[in-house]
Amino acid sequence: MESIRVHLPEDLRMNDDEFFRFCQDNPDLKFERRKNGDIVFMGITGSETAANNSELNADFVIWNRQAQFGKVFDSSGGFTLPDTSIMSPDVAVVEGSRWNALTLDQRKTFAPICPDFILELRSQSDRLKDCFEKMDDWMANGCRLGWLIDLTNQLTYIYRPGQERQEVNGLELLSGEDVLPGFSLDLARLVD
Repeated sequence: MESIRVHLPEDLRMNDDEFFRFCQDNPDLKFERRKNGDIVFMGITGSETAANNSELNADFVIWNRQAQFGKVFDSSGGFTLPDTSIMSPDVAVVEGSRWNALTLDQRKTFAPICPDFILELRSQSDRLKDCFEKMDDWMANGCRLGWLIDLTNQLTYIYRPGQERQEVNGLELLSGEDVLPGFSLDLARLVD
């Protein structure tokens, strides 16, 4: 199912607390709020994409347990960004001292922090234009490294602050660079 974007007039837009409650009151659905107040109803992914998401998250969690870098998040959690959007990547990593600086109340809702690293796995129903827009928004809000992975077309788009996105053809070994020291991801093992 393709994501659906709904534009709300300014007088109907939800503040952070209202949006959090809206999400909690509809636990079977997944939403994001964009910087202009639009609500995006996220499509349910296919089983193959869900399995790949699990594999990816496992790689990050295992690395983080050894590196003790910070916190790793899956796609079920959202982040409130400086531009007021609330988005949820497939994988997010926040450095430990930045996470620990948040209050307990901030951690219980959509934490007001932009992850240091995010990964978006493009499902077959995702429009590439929408994926690029979302990645640009992550970077504009302070993300230090982002990967948009398109397994179907065997392309990865690497995002770094202040640089043009880099397109990598094939199922390469990706490096966490200086953002995720010692982390690497072998995309080839995700494809049967």
